[in-house]
Amino acid sequence: DVQLVESGGDSVQIGGSLSLSCVASGSSINSLRMAWFRQLPGGKREGVAVVESDAHTTYADSAKGRFTVSADNANNTLYLRMNSLKPDDSAMYYCAASPFFFGTWSNPVNYKHWGRGTQVTVS
Repeated sequence: DVQLVESGGDSVQIGGSLSLSCVASGSSINSLRMAWFRQLPGGKREGVAVVESDAHTTYADSAKGRFTVSADNANNTLYLRMNSLKPDDSAMYYCAASPFFFGTWSNPVNYKHWGRGTQVTVS
């Protein structure tokens, strides 16, 4: 089974930067659809960015121009670099993986594997 462990969350000032990591085990990430989600205060889980198996990336509008998602296949790790952070970026950030590549990337129901999350607070 695929296991995902996130790290890198922290409290930062407005305009600051953070890099999140997600280490995967049980499968190679280059065979998976890998994504970052965040849980909003109302409980909705929102897609932030995704890396497909062909390395194609897609971002939520809220992340475009500020966040960069990347995959290190050698270390089986997914990253999310976040710049120009805003208070609205405060959330628990989750790494998610799916062996399937159909369905809307930003819909959490399309992911089978989830990490436990890492907290980002911007103030």
